[in-house]
This record gives sequence, structure tokens and C-alpha cells, in this order.
Amino acid sequence: MPVQRWSDDIAIVEFGDEPQFSEDAAAIWRLLDDEQGLEPSVVLDMTRVSYLNSSNIAQLLRLRKRLASVGKSMRICGVRDTVWSVLMLAGLDKLFQCTPDVATSLASIQIEG
Repeated sequence: MPVQRWSDDIAIVEFGDEPQFSEDAAAIWRLLDDEQGLEPSVVLDMTRVSYLNSSNIAQLLRLRKRLASVGKSMRICGVRDTVWSVLMLAGLDKLFQCTPDVATSLASIQIEG
């Protein structure tokens, strides 16, 4: 299952390469729509993602905007070098909060919260 509730306030999404990436993004959107007013912060586990295309980047940006609009956080973790280079080239390494792993993402959200 791509979306896993870690707690009432945090969900973890395990992304994969396309077409799985879009399916995983749709799953988190369904969760956010279903829990309007109670949206969780989100950890995006990207360990299985080997590349990003422009559509994937747009999905990440929309998700970040949606979560920010309701005061929730988003962390991206487990980013491979190939994906990191795309984020850096697009200047998104400064926009997204990235951590090395899920545990660090969970801790940083809890400390923030």
C-alpha cells in the first residue's frame, strides 16, 4: 500500500517510478480530500524513484502547495543521486525539505510540530 498512516498527524507515501509515481500521488490526494480539515503532514519516501519527469515535479509542487495551505509539512527522503540532480538543476533543492531517511523525516516533523 503506497500510503501508510504513521500517526493521526503524519502519513508516509512510498513512491515508485512511473506509472507508480502518479498512482501514489493520486493516493495521497485522495487521503487529503477525504480528511479535509484533518490533513496529515506527509513524508514522501523516494528510495524507489530513479528519475523524475516534469509531470512528477509538478505533482510534488502541487502537493507541497496544498499541504502548506493547511499548515502541514512535507518531507522528501531517500532521494537517489539521479533524482537529487534533477531537483538541484530545477532549483527545487531549496524549496523542498529533504532528509536522508524516513526516520529522520518523522523526527523533523515531530520536532517542528
